[in-house]
Amino acid sequence: MSDWNMFLKTFFVGFIFICLVACGNGNSLEKTIEVPVQTYEYGIAVDSFSVVKGQVEPGQTLGAILYLHHIDHPKIDKIVRASKDVFDFRTARAGKNYTVLCSNDSAEIAKCFIYEESSTDYVVFDFRDSIYVYRGQKEIDVRIREASGHIESSLWNALMASNMSPALVMELSSIYAWTIDFFRIQKGDHFRVVYEEKYVEDEFIGIGRIWASEFNHSNEDFYAFYFQEDENFGDYFDENGGTLRKAFLRAPLNYSRISSRYSKRRRHPVTGRVKPHLGTDYAAPKGTPILSTANGTVTEARYKKNNGNYVKVRHNSTYTTQYLHMSKIKSGIKPGVFVKQGEVIGYVGSTGLATGPHVCYRFWKNGVQVDPYKQKLPPSDPVKEENRAAYEVVKDSMMLVLQEIPLEITTE
Repeated sequence: MSDWNMFLKTFFVGFIFICLVACGNGNSLEKTIEVPVQTYEYGIAVDSFSVVKGQVEPGQTLGAILYLHHIDHPKIDKIVRASKDVFDFRTARAGKNYTVLCSNDSAEIAKCFIYEESSTDYVVFDFRDSIYVYRGQKEIDVRIREASGHIESSLWNALMASNMSPALVMELSSIYAWTIDFFRIQKGDHFRVVYEEKYVEDEFIGIGRIWASEFNHSNEDFYAFYFQEDENFGDYFDENGGTLRKAFLRAPLNYSRISSRYSKRRRHPVTGRVKPHLGTDYAAPKGTPILSTANGTVTEARYKKNNGNYVKVRHNSTYTTQYLHMSKIKSGIKPGVFVKQGEVIGYVGSTGLATGPHVCYRFWKNGVQVDPYKQKLPPSDPVKEENRAAYEVVKDSMMLVLQEIPLEITTE
């Protein structure tokens, strides 16, 4: 075809297109073009597949599920081998959701397999051509929520009466760990809070960040505002820019109870002997996460006859802490590992010389065991001066939002 003929063809095609667009609202050349809308799941267009969904049954393996969908054992073995750097088939758990994308014909042979590790994270095994294994994450919808309530008996009951997530109690108790003793809150106290709720496919999966809160305790207001100082660090500060966090958490557990305090003279519940108890015992259900109360380096993580499973952390040249009677030490926690404040280092148990599940928390200052509740512990740093103006803007705007939240009267 000559260049001239090519030009004429292009011109007329373009001219007809322009006429169709220009006359789209008329009757003579009106034309509707329907574009099929594809359905996507896990980033894959699933319209051309037969979609099978299920849950892993107790004792069932992922290989068994693939075999049920016409994948033979040699190919299953290849899939397992190709997956080893991305996903270990042995870690699959009963009750987890899965999806099989099968050929849309009478054979219904599996072409893709998706295993959901959690409500957000999944692993795709794509074997349409070669075997390709990769991880993905569902889109998380973050919604800003406001809540308030009066305390009649406990913060927990107030939140439950308002149909709010129990996780909100844990977050608030963590934020105010050194400001408010949540075991002493009383009738008449009240709170307001602005926070995130997370949803996946309209299903609630948990709360996100608390952005601002006001807690009135004994007729005194305690504020907390989240502020990102830089790309690596954000924390909670009060209305004056002071930090709400101390260098140490008040306790190594969230929302537990003290069952035995530091004492120079205590009768041991197992041996019956009267001797010093140089730690603080926190009773909690077996398996409750135990947190490092401050940043530091693990110096010991092992088992001893009386201590049971325990972890010891050196925070600096002055302070060291120890956590005894764990049911187990968290994987990866070993000497030389750096842990952050609030990081899980183990789980409550009753190993060693113990009568029931608890953690014995021991605290050293300059090499001497002391009562942490009688120490004047150093605070963390306030808002940096170079960030003060930006913080004031955040604080003032969130203060207005809090003040606009009506106080809900709840019946516990």
